[in-house]
Amino acid sequence: MISVYPDRAADRTRWIRELRGPRNTLDPAVPYAYFVENEIAADGRSVRTGIILLTNRECPFTCLMCDLWQNTLTEAVPAGSIAGQIRLALAAMGPVEQLKLYNAGSFFDPQAIPPAEDDEIARLVQYYERVIVEAHPAFIGPRCIDFAKRIGGKLEVAIGLETCHEPTLNLLNKKFKLSDFQRAADLLKTNDIDIRTFLLVRPPFMSEEEGVEWACKSVDYSFDAGATACCVIPTRGGNGAMEALAVNGDFQPPKLRSLETVHEYGLQLKRGRVFSDLWDIDKFFKCDCHPGVATRLRNMNDTQTIPATISCVACGTA
Repeated sequence: MISVYPDRAADRTRWIRELRGPRNTLDPAVPYAYFVENEIAADGRSVRTGIILLTNRECPFTCLMCDLWQNTLTEAVPAGSIAGQIRLALAAMGPVEQLKLYNAGSFFDPQAIPPAEDDEIARLVQYYERVIVEAHPAFIGPRCIDFAKRIGGKLEVAIGLETCHEPTLNLLNKKFKLSDFQRAADLLKTNDIDIRTFLLVRPPFMSEEEGVEWACKSVDYSFDAGATACCVIPTRGGNGAMEALAVNGDFQPPKLRSLETVHEYGLQLKRGRVFSDLWDIDKFFKCDCHPGVATRLRNMNDTQTIPATISCVACGTA
């Protein structure tokens, strides 16, 4: 039973923000992180991928489970800052084949990434075979389509769908409906822009079994909508609001084996790539078998195949 979470959307936003801790201090001239990792492409190649986490103004939506605001600013960045951040990171990372330009919000939010910088950003990324950005459905429109035409390679837009269970989607304070997601997906497909979805395993207000069931349904829903990749994310605490929900039993992080189940389900479909988000995954270790399970998940990410199951009597996994 939901006992502390407000019913009204405006009250939810205020409640979530009141439970926050401090932000990190950031320099608008510098991305707050950048690094390189390999990701398997749709054609099976292992592609050297540069990830740039851009410093910019906070997203306007205040999602219930989000902790990305900790690495955002309260004001828009000075002119030229985003292109400067990208330039700095590219020089430091060395050769990469594709780029992820993630900004803890929406790449096409004009308060976060100024439209006046689109030309220079497109020039900087024109030689990469794929550029992946993230965006809320509300910001997927003409600017997105125009940007796709300006870059030399393929544009891919990642959308935080989280779940196709609409009542829970509403409770997450995402401020969009499934119909909004579908509109955005249709627009992207029509303009030859690829789609990636971020999906939660056991979001708040779901039991463990419901969390697995609806994460699997959300993988199906994503591929039905035209996604070429899904990233399944174990729902984490750490933003204040999730801890408040946990006190009343409205939130509990999923079991690592639940993430494994959803990932396996998605790969078995053979409809597109499926990745597990393994950031801070050791916090989900509750059993002696879990380090091995995490390694198995990494292998599934890297190969898009399903290795032999790790049996564990304690986990009840035969």
